[in-house]
Parts: sequence; C-alpha cells; structure tokens
Amino acid sequence: GSGNHFLEIEYVSEIFDDDLAAALGLFRDQITVSIHCGSRGLGHQTCEDHLNIMLAAARRYGIELPDNQLCCAPIRSEEGRNYFASMAAAANFAFANRQVIAHSVREVFSFLFKKGEGELGMGVIYDVCHNIAKMEKHVIDGKEKTLCVHRKGATRAYPPGHPETPEAYQKTGQPVLIPGDMGRYSYVLVGTGEAFEETFGSSCHGAGRVMSRKKALQSVRGRSIVKEMEERGVLVQADSFRTLGEEIPEAYKDVAQVVKVVENAGLAKIVAQLKPIGVVKG
Repeated sequence: GSGNHFLEIEYVSEIFDDDLAAALGLFRDQITVSIHCGSRGLGHQTCEDHLNIMLAAARRYGIELPDNQLCCAPIRSEEGRNYFASMAAAANFAFANRQVIAHSVREVFSFLFKKGEGELGMGVIYDVCHNIAKMEKHVIDGKEKTLCVHRKGATRAYPPGHPETPEAYQKTGQPVLIPGDMGRYSYVLVGTGEAFEETFGSSCHGAGRVMSRKKALQSVRGRSIVKEMEERGVLVQADSFRTLGEEIPEAYKDVAQVVKVVENAGLAKIVAQLKPIGVVKG
C-alpha cells in the first residue's frame, strides 16, 4: 500500500496470556494475516476539505488553538455536523475496503491450498478504525458526560464488562492491535479499566516513527531494501521504491518497547506477539 498501509502474513510467535489468547482464537505458531489500511485517501480528502472551514469556525466561535492543525468547531454546529457526516462516510468506506481485501485474502489462500474458504478457518479476530471520532460517555469532574472522542493514530481500548465493549469481547476487553515495522513484530493486546479512566479508553495504534519519511528516504540511497529484507527472512512487495524507503524498519521505534510501556501504564494487557513469516532458504 501507500504510506504505512500494509497486508502482512504472520505467525503467532509468542503467547503472553493463554486464557486471553484462547478467548480471541489465537494459539502459538498459528498463521495470521494483518490488514492495515483505511479509506483509500477519502479520510485525508475529508480533512483537506474541512481544514479551512474549521479554522474559520474556530475563530468565529472564539476557540483558541494551540496549533492550527487542532482546528475544530462545536459538534452541534453546522460545520461540526458536516464534518462528522463526511468522516462517517470515510469510515464506512474503510470498513468496506477491509472486508473486500479480507475476502480476496481468503480467495488467494483457498486457491493456493486447494481448500474451501470454510476449511481454512480464516475468521476475523477484530476490525477497528485508527482515525475516527465517536460519541461516547465519560466521567468528567465526577459527572458523566457525552463527548465526541476523536482518536487519531489511536484505537479504542475498552475494558471487559463495559456496556459499550462489543459482546464478543465482554470477557476479554476490546482487542488492541499495535503493528510494528516490516522487519520485526506486531502485537495483540486487550483494553483495561485503567485505560478507560486515564485515556478515554484509548491506546496507541502503532510503534511510532523515530525518523521522518524524508530522512528515511535519504538514508536508503544506494541500498536495495528488497534484498535487505530478504536477508532478514522477509519478502516484501510495494507499489514503489519510495514506499519501501519511507517504511524501513529503523524508521520506527521498537514496538516491543512501546507495548511494554503501554502495559506498564495499565492501558492495555499484552496477549500475543506476531512475526512476519520467514523465508525458507536453501
């Protein structure tokens, strides 16, 4: 994909909580597929379309902004309602997009292994947005209020037993998917009560960059990223060299350290580690 969007074939390399893993349908050495993508640019276009509108609205409503990128408008205003509707359309497109890709994955596996899609047991463990605003109830200064919580590069991490935690995850807590980089590993976690209290029920949704895309591209001049990745046991395909250059593993934090911080902060509990399937050589 473009940017940091990807489809990765992985295996469950480590289980940290047997009961939670079993409840989610995960087990050691299981083959998994992670699909990280959104609305094919529709969400970005939504932002572009509303940026100047929101800047003007913020001035008109007397909202002081620490940064223009945080421009906003009251949710019940015309500008707020229009943005929310556009964002919802982009989110619906993204969910449909991932369903189509997941179906194509099943078709490819079915063709390759000469088995029906039902025989392969390729069910979806979880599908979630990482850039979406949702109307939620949270306690502010001791009072429950309805808020519009906009998570950007973050994901919901609701705890077990919460009325808005989907029924399938009432006993485990909402799954939290934290991808790493294409050379190392990714993680599956579940939400906790502390996250709901401390971060509006939110967790990060990725390792986070330590190198800008521009700097990453500068660092790969004269290098063959495809060959480097193959030497690490990972086969990669991308639309362009630029995409691979921007997404080199060293451009990202070590996600193992990130999830340890998340867990130590009580925001989510680690369930499993996923690694890209290695290339068999010789």
